Amino acid sequence: LSQATTEPPKKKPDPVTSETVVIWGLRLWQVIGIFAIFVLAVIITLCCIFKCRIPRTKKEIEARYAQRQAAKSYADKLETVPPLNELTEIPGGIS
Repeated sequence: LSQATTEPPKKKPDPVTSETVVIWGLRLWQVIGIFAIFVLAVIITLCCIFKCRIPRTKKEIEARYAQRQAAKSYADKLETVPPLNELTEIPGGIS
């Protein structure tokens, strides 16, 4: 059987609220806010670096594909053009 003691009952821990001090004297809501701002800054930075833009319509997807194809064919044609000094004679230049 259990014995009765004269000790006071053990105190329950305080409930965790938004005003609970968590770390370095900062309250829980402040820590969550700082963490959220950090995560948002990382996401924005990554999106700016990698230009992750999601096309919204089929027309946009097709237009971007056509644009890439046109740029590629332009770059290929540009490589076949000889240097400018071979195309023209420079007046007063050495022949």
